[in-house]
Amino acid sequence: MSSAREMRVRIKSVRNISQVTRALETVSAAKARKSIQALTATRSYATKSWQVVTHLTAQSGSQNLHPLLTERPIPQAALVIVMTADRGLAGAYNTNIIRFVLKKFDKYPIPVKYISVGRKGRDLLLRMKKPVVADFSNMPPAPKFGAVSAIGRLVVDDFLQGDTDEVYLIYTDFVNMARQVANVKKLLPLEVDTSEGLVEDFGEHHTGPAAAYEYEPDQSDILDEMIPRFTALQIYQAVLESQASEHAARMVAMRNATENAKELVGSLQLAYNKVRQQGITNDILDIVGGAEALESN
Repeated sequence: MSSAREMRVRIKSVRNISQVTRALETVSAAKARKSIQALTATRSYATKSWQVVTHLTAQSGSQNLHPLLTERPIPQAALVIVMTADRGLAGAYNTNIIRFVLKKFDKYPIPVKYISVGRKGRDLLLRMKKPVVADFSNMPPAPKFGAVSAIGRLVVDDFLQGDTDEVYLIYTDFVNMARQVANVKKLLPLEVDTSEGLVEDFGEHHTGPAAAYEYEPDQSDILDEMIPRFTALQIYQAVLESQASEHAARMVAMRNATENAKELVGSLQLAYNKVRQQGITNDILDIVGGAEALESN
């Protein structure tokens, strides 16, 4: 059994760790709220962009209007954007994402290459010898659209050049502070007849023929400008969703660590009291034994 001094040192150490985990829990909760606010702020722009794109593609004669909308008849290669965290201490957050990636694409019928967003995902994919063609690590805590748009330009160029026939986005969907779900969305070719390919469901889905409008400039020029930007916006929103999920997962993990530390301190304190009581009992026995020895002499 450890000495009383060693147990006091250990109790102090565990209490210090619990203070750190409590501080990390508070910081993660604040960062998650900021990410949610940033995500909400993009929805108005994304909603209007989506409405324009869907309306343009619903016009008569709009089939194959843009190469980013055109399904390849025989896909030859796929590109997967994997979003993880740069840091740990978030429970099983990063591991769950990589496990989800392997479940979806480990036995995919066509070759798959990866773009990693986040250092943890990059390291895990490289450790499993997966082809990582680009890495975007060390994202700022509150990224601006310009910091993420480079990912959108990369995947759009790769798709237009014919190096990739399908582009998928894997991120963590923020449900609430206690629940985050790994999700996969098809990013390119953009599917405008359904909301399944979108990070956010932008709302109104009308049935029947769309009203006819004349656009200036023409439809092709508008789509040339909007679809690449809308693709980058989808990636940006996925980054914000993933960051909110990461901070929420870290908050829960740190809360559990704090509670476990408190339980451990309680157990250690009880063991320390027993050791201390045993030491006091031994001292009393020594005193009584010494007194009896003196009396007998």
